[in-house]
Amino acid sequence: MDLTWFLNELKEGVQEMSWLEAIAVFFGIASVIYSIKKNILVFPTGMVSTLIYVFICLKYKLYADMGINAYYFSMSIYGWYLWSRPSNNETARPVTWLSKKGVIQSILLFLVSYGLLYFVLANFTDSDVPYWDSFTTASAFVGMWLMAKKKVENWIAWIITDLVSVPLYFYKGLMLTSFQFLFFTVLATIGLIQWIKSAKTQTYAH
Repeated sequence: MDLTWFLNELKEGVQEMSWLEAIAVFFGIASVIYSIKKNILVFPTGMVSTLIYVFICLKYKLYADMGINAYYFSMSIYGWYLWSRPSNNETARPVTWLSKKGVIQSILLFLVSYGLLYFVLANFTDSDVPYWDSFTTASAFVGMWLMAKKKVENWIAWIITDLVSVPLYFYKGLMLTSFQFLFFTVLATIGLIQWIKSAKTQTYAH
């Protein structure tokens, strides 16, 4: 695969892109940028993007991803609630690291989600990418859960999700969405660095 071929495929993908996909991509990128800045607007912008992707994923038989977008929407409401109500008389909910218990819970959430999703996709749907779709969805489950709780490790889960999503959406012919996840990988790396710094600041402040 050379650069010329990739650019031609990307150009064709953009030309075939629906206006709905364009709007979803725009709000998706805006949501990640707001997340890096720890701005509560991460949630309403993300909700717009996820609602649109529910319909897109249904059309392209990405059933687990359709479910994860519905999950994003509900978790955005939960995260919006948590972020808007900081505890301990703080002006904003602080960025913190997971405890050992939290790490174990996150790993278990991934494993259980992956197993259940794969079983459902492989046995009850016409999905042609059950392993792939289940993996990205399970890792995204973890990422969204940790982001709502403002945990640094949410970015690690997102980086994994984004890296695997790039070839998945490319394979499905959703070129712009594939490119979006490539861009998300870069943004998630920046987000991880920024949130590590923020967590260290919180530690020093206390």
